[in-house]
Amino acid sequence: MKRHSLLVVLSLLVVLVLAACGGGGGNASLGSGDVATVGSLKVSKAQLVALLNRAQKSYQADKRPFPKPGTSQYNQLQGQAVSFLLQRAEFEQKAKDLGINISDKQVDDRIQTLKKQFYGGNDKKYEDALKKQGLTDDQAKDEVRAQLISEALYKKVTSSVHVTTAQIAAYYNQNKAAYQQKASRDVRHILVNANQKALADRLYAELAANNGKNFAALAKKYSKDPGSASKGGKLTITRGQTVPPFDKTAFSLKTGQLSQPVKTQFGWHIIQALSPIKAPASTPLSRVKSSIQQQLEQKKKNELMTKWVDDTKKQFCKPGKISFAAGYKPSPDPCLGVAGTPTTTT
Repeated sequence: MKRHSLLVVLSLLVVLVLAACGGGGGNASLGSGDVATVGSLKVSKAQLVALLNRAQKSYQADKRPFPKPGTSQYNQLQGQAVSFLLQRAEFEQKAKDLGINISDKQVDDRIQTLKKQFYGGNDKKYEDALKKQGLTDDQAKDEVRAQLISEALYKKVTSSVHVTTAQIAAYYNQNKAAYQQKASRDVRHILVNANQKALADRLYAELAANNGKNFAALAKKYSKDPGSASKGGKLTITRGQTVPPFDKTAFSLKTGQLSQPVKTQFGWHIIQALSPIKAPASTPLSRVKSSIQQQLEQKKKNELMTKWVDDTKKQFCKPGKISFAAGYKPSPDPCLGVAGTPTTTT
């Protein structure tokens, strides 16, 4: 696994969400072992320490110095961790309210998928990765469960999204330029350096004398274009794809015709047209209908999820709903600017 942090692999979809709504059953009071409460839910110091320890492991894996306690960088990281834990607790509560339940089997199945994807199904490699990230097996299962909860919430919130055939057609008509295929043709060229005009003239004379029969061999021997030299100089180009002098010449040649040396910012080119010009054409709606539908559905889902986030954030930020122990309140206040109700610190 290439420098992937397991914490990143198992990260929640809550990165899509700025906050979540409050749990039911009244408000919890801060205990000596708590850093925050939201509704009836608590975030413990033990949870925070465990998360920061894992963050430190990630820093070490990337050979970055971990911020020292008391510094602004550490306080910022701690605030992010507290917010993360609050969001996860709220997501779990919201899932229960919506009837979402994640079974142990679902968790185990996802872990097996991760093992196969990143560790070739090797249990020891997986366990070693957990240790490197400071995760116990139970903590890893908790992370996977939270991931599955977040996925289920997203699916539940966006399940009503539907795109009509008329909407797909309207989008296609409004964006026809994006589905226009420009004129194209097959060519081949030999590129030499700007200070090698004499070589370019000599190669052109040789090619003109034998009707370009040894073009491929000369391209492989002399051309400085790394993308086409090994292919005998062959390229398929579309109108406007190449620099103007090259483009103008390439599309003005008759099929089989050879150009005299053409100067561009890259040097001198000798170009030969290999095919007729393929006329521009539009990709029909039938060929792009599926991709447009997916694009529009994703846009609608994102908009719906954003609205849901805004609505739940307002619920969660009601007066007295969330509080932090002294020294643990994130900055900026997560509820600042939401219905004018900043959180409290005790």
